[in-house]
Amino acid sequence: MLAKALSCAVVGLDSALVEVEVDLSPGLPSFQIVGLPDTAVQEARERVRAAIKNSGGRFPANRITVNLAPADLKKEGPSYDLAIAIGILTATGSFDPAVTAKRLFLGELSFEGSTRHTQGILPMVMAARDHGIREVFVPEVNAAEASLVSDVDVLPVSTLAQLVQHLIGAGTIEPAQPNGAHPEPLAYGADMSDIRGQEHVKRALEVAAAGGHNVLLSGPPGSGKTLLARALPSILPQMELEEALEATKIYSVSGLLPADRPLVRQRPFRSPHYTVSHAGLVGGGQWPRPGEISLAHRGVLFLDELPEFSHTGLEALRQPLEDGVVTISRAHGSVSFPAKFMLVGAMNPCPCGFASDPARECTCTQHSIQRYQRRLSGPFLDRIDIHVEVPRVEYDKLTGATKPESSASIQNRVEAARAIQTQRFAGVRLTCNAEMGPKEVREYCPVEPAAQALVKAAVQQLHLSARAFHRTLKLARTIADLAGSEVLGPAHVAEAIQYRPRATV
Repeated sequence: MLAKALSCAVVGLDSALVEVEVDLSPGLPSFQIVGLPDTAVQEARERVRAAIKNSGGRFPANRITVNLAPADLKKEGPSYDLAIAIGILTATGSFDPAVTAKRLFLGELSFEGSTRHTQGILPMVMAARDHGIREVFVPEVNAAEASLVSDVDVLPVSTLAQLVQHLIGAGTIEPAQPNGAHPEPLAYGADMSDIRGQEHVKRALEVAAAGGHNVLLSGPPGSGKTLLARALPSILPQMELEEALEATKIYSVSGLLPADRPLVRQRPFRSPHYTVSHAGLVGGGQWPRPGEISLAHRGVLFLDELPEFSHTGLEALRQPLEDGVVTISRAHGSVSFPAKFMLVGAMNPCPCGFASDPARECTCTQHSIQRYQRRLSGPFLDRIDIHVEVPRVEYDKLTGATKPESSASIQNRVEAARAIQTQRFAGVRLTCNAEMGPKEVREYCPVEPAAQALVKAAVQQLHLSARAFHRTLKLARTIADLAGSEVLGPAHVAEAIQYRPRATV
């Protein structure tokens, strides 16, 4: 007898429907799965066999062949267990085949028949909605994540026996309801009020947060570069629902979405060690998975000790920094992952770290300093909008009685500037000034005549490239937004110019 059930496969961040075909035929008892299954899918034979027996069902002593169609699409992971089990039970006559039509079955099964957490549920439920499927069965632990998708009835399954009872009409599984509780306040690891001194760096980070610009912090050890970077998420604007769903989708596919937090509400902050592999940073593998730059989508990618990262890895960031997407090509095809992130780099000015410190003498030779700084290429540095020196903090500032401004008050100004940008970019797929292209720069960055001379002098004296020229104007646009100005005045342009590096390295 032939039976069918629907499941889903994750391809990059998207999903494709998979038809699970089960054929029972006479012959020696066997169980085969075809359709490009990986090891985890092949092992579903033992999980499904045990789950059916331990749930009180009858496992057929026939020749069982399971086909996962389309056959040319690679199938990986344990998410097909539930659909395979339902297909086998349908083939044995446990219930009418019409019951499983236009229903999607997702989830891993344990030997005792209970369901387990399965990664990639969110994009798979989205695929079901896009294909007109209105009823999806998922593991109970994934129900909150799946219910983020509207126009789909998500039915949480705790055990295979419970699902069978529902399908034969002997029991009922109620659809999961979206969590309507008021979300808890977001908690950040650091606050700007915890940082003494460095007011000019805080100002630079405020500008960066307001426009989504990239930042490079340079200074001696212990000056506060890492702490400043870790406090940056606390002044970023709150995530919109669309941004949160994008980030949640990435974390769901990567298996990093906590079961108790189905929606990523806090902007990601990723801080990989400089020994990270190329695939770990950019994404990749035999079957591509998102890397750190995609996990930082709509958030911050912090690269501490920036020159220590591999040259190949840093150069691979150049294209995602421009396009906001990374495409990974393999022999079987290409996969694209979103990568719109704020890059924050931190570095010492030299190998010993004290080349710019007036209090301690640098022990490095001029040749070693140049070699250290040249680990960062000119094209890579050209994509960083804000270059800031982070000097040593003096004793008086460390022990001062005046409490620094909190992240909450800075965040209010940042959100006001972002609101201006949201209104400006209404109807186009732009969310902040840093995403503007040359066309948008010409349209939205009018420069006062008095400020044009400053721009011309900067291009000539700092030898700005066309990219750096446009990035300077985008930065000035953000500074003007913080000031509530429609046009770019001399003060806005001058501040933007001072964030450019004074010399190439």
